[in-house]
Amino acid sequence: MSLFSSVKDNNFKVVKKLPYKFSYQWEDEKGKISKMMIEDWEMGQLYWNCLRRHDGDEMKACKDVEEKYFASFAKKKDIYFFLGTTKEHHYKAHNPFVIIGVFPPNPIVQGSLF
Repeated sequence: MSLFSSVKDNNFKVVKKLPYKFSYQWEDEKGKISKMMIEDWEMGQLYWNCLRRHDGDEMKACKDVEEKYFASFAKKKDIYFFLGTTKEHHYKAHNPFVIIGVFPPNPIVQGSLF
């Protein structure tokens, strides 16, 4: 069965594709550099909201996304990545994984013991 074969609602719209690819790049303790593209829906929505807030200025919108995902998440919090892949890329690519979700938990502050 097709997911969209029985769409009766005429309000169905395809989501606009992001004009940029966002990614995280990091270096491990052995000096190996890794890079993964972010396919997180929330990051895409953040970009569209920032673009609307800045009256279509793409550079300002990209700067806001960078501020949120780098300065706010990566620099100030531990972040967890939810990874995903597709069968198409899984057998061909050197690293077939992409980040499909970013979770920056709030730090737990332990109270005084004494």
